Amino acid sequence: MQTDQPAAAPLARAKPISAEAAAAQHPYPKRWTALAVMMLANFMNLLDVTIVNVALPSLQSELGATSSQIEWVVAGYVLVFALGLLPFGRLGDVRGKKQVFIAGVAAFTFASLLCGMAPGIGSLVAARLLQGAGAAVMTPQVLAIAQMMFPPKERAAAFSLFGLSAGLASVSGPILGGWLISLDVLGLGWRPIFLINIPVGIVTIMLGWRLIPSLPPKPGIKNDFGGIVLAAATIFCVIFPLIEGRSFGWPLWCFVMLAIALPVGLAFALWERRQHRMGGPELLPVPLMKNRNYVIGSLMTATFFSTLPGFFLIFAMFLQQGYGLTPLQSGVTTVPFSVGIFVASLISGRLGNVTPRIRVIVGVVMVIVGMGLLRAEIQTVGETIDRMALLPWFLLSGLGMGIAIAPMFQLVLAGVPPQDAGAGSGALQAIQQMGSVLGIAIVSEIFFSDLVRNAAEGLTGKAVYAEGLALGLIYNFVAYAVVLVAVLSMQTTTPASKRLEQALPIE
Repeated sequence: MQTDQPAAAPLARAKPISAEAAAAQHPYPKRWTALAVMMLANFMNLLDVTIVNVALPSLQSELGATSSQIEWVVAGYVLVFALGLLPFGRLGDVRGKKQVFIAGVAAFTFASLLCGMAPGIGSLVAARLLQGAGAAVMTPQVLAIAQMMFPPKERAAAFSLFGLSAGLASVSGPILGGWLISLDVLGLGWRPIFLINIPVGIVTIMLGWRLIPSLPPKPGIKNDFGGIVLAAATIFCVIFPLIEGRSFGWPLWCFVMLAIALPVGLAFALWERRQHRMGGPELLPVPLMKNRNYVIGSLMTATFFSTLPGFFLIFAMFLQQGYGLTPLQSGVTTVPFSVGIFVASLISGRLGNVTPRIRVIVGVVMVIVGMGLLRAEIQTVGETIDRMALLPWFLLSGLGMGIAIAPMFQLVLAGVPPQDAGAGSGALQAIQQMGSVLGIAIVSEIFFSDLVRNAAEGLTGKAVYAEGLALGLIYNFVAYAVVLVAVLSMQTTTPASKRLEQALPIE
């Protein structure tokens, strides 16, 4: 790995460079330190996805939140993040990637302050929505700027750091969150898990303004605002009734909203066809929607990634509310899963000779076995829980997840033409996040509905939480079965670009 050139004078504001110059033989001299600054922001975003799970029971207790409000703390962040990835990625092309990145970090940092100071659950959810928007503004720029700073021969090494940071964030998030809550700094309880972002964000803004090169905007680039509105409306019509339906007693309007999602989704597809025919900007290019492998693969990816966020949400409830574990104990319990993903990401390069389809199938089967044995163990717990007995099954599931992720994205993007590679990878990341939101809504609905039903029958205690968790895991097994069917139905094609797998950060 190439090191930075020593500076003879104090840091000065970085001069603009062109995309051509960045990709040529004269790479930006401070590219590694600039990458480190951007990775700091990326790590902050990834950490915030995992760190909040261990705090959910504390949040619900202190703020008197309902189960649906707790779901919005997680789902609202991911929903806005997913909706913003494509349009804000395009905004970087329109306004300049560096400026948009700095603005995103500033918004994320300010939203973190609002989260940490939130007086009630409503203001916390609103702050989390803003935080998700900030993450969506800054995240797409990181990869785009990195591609421009590094020559082709260094890009593989640079992009490998994205997987490393994702692994570190997933491992450290639950532990750091539990540790901060257990410290109870100044009596703030769960609030430091958000406030810790403030100094990190300020440092990132100061160093980023100095070190990150200014890339000129691309002339003539516009956003597809019609597509953004229709896509957001479709997703909202699905997610809102799934999360709020239980608290309102499933009135008629919930089913009406779900039904409306179909014609609105069709309107989105027709709008994109119109944009394509007229040569206008497209949120999701029509050629991708006509690509059979891409459509099947996108649905498969959304289904695969819908299983984890909801599971870890209800698992934290199971441990802390059901068995009285502390947030730190809860976080440590799930660390083997993150370790498994991290280890698998380190060895994935050695599995390159194995076809992507086989690697996905093996990984998914490992997850099914691991989660099945985990569920069997949970169903045997009594008044106490042996957390060490869960360790091997979490580790096995994490290894399987890590083995499946990279070849899954490679398999989906294999048949995408080079001219659609950027749009295809960006849309796939957004679809992945949409799957996460859907999974949170479905799994949480199963879990909390079971708790409500048992409470109505006068049943309480630890066994009730174990039953709800076991029921929630059934969704995961159905989802993994769908993934296996989808993998087997996809056509094997030669990858259109090796760059796709390297350039796509997994979050």
